[in-house]
Amino acid sequence: MIYPKNIECIKEFYQKHPGIGDKSAERMALSTLDMTMEQIEEFINALKSAKKNIRPCSICGHLTDAEVCNICSDDTRNHNLICVLEDSKKVFTFEKVGNFKGVYHVLNGLISPSEGIGYDDINLNSLIKRVENLNHPEIILALKSSIEGDTTTLFIKKIFENKDVIISRLAHGIPMGAEIDYMDMLTINKALEDRKQISE
Repeated sequence: MIYPKNIECIKEFYQKHPGIGDKSAERMALSTLDMTMEQIEEFINALKSAKKNIRPCSICGHLTDAEVCNICSDDTRNHNLICVLEDSKKVFTFEKVGNFKGVYHVLNGLISPSEGIGYDDINLNSLIKRVENLNHPEIILALKSSIEGDTTTLFIKKIFENKDVIISRLAHGIPMGAEIDYMDMLTINKALEDRKQISE
């Protein structure tokens, strides 16, 4: 161990975050030590508050600090147009693009038989109930191109077939296996505009 124990401990916590390697964790740990005690207290309180108050929206499953998120409570958006995403991080990505005027539904996972994740393990039943109360809705499946994403896409398509629901998916301008989080805004916007209805 080349660091004092306390610094090593901070570094290890930062390394638990996705995408944070040894060097980045080291910089973040040392940068944290440069903060004043007041800033440290504010940081601690912000973490505690977020952990205590952030919850899934009761309608779409997106992260919010209220019962219903600000997107679902926005009457100016098209609630008949639902973009289905794997997690809340991807909602933030779409919102940064700024051109989507519909609403979202967060699955919080994908169907993966190899990992023992079935349709009951993701936020799918609430999507079914939600769509039942809509008039001729469109569901845009914005799931990654992978075995899990394709399995989930086909399962959702099967649920709504022979019902008054349009099922479309993002255009294939997004590379196979690519994460939406890392797509540029122009690519995401083009994929939304050129979305294709899923054929039988």
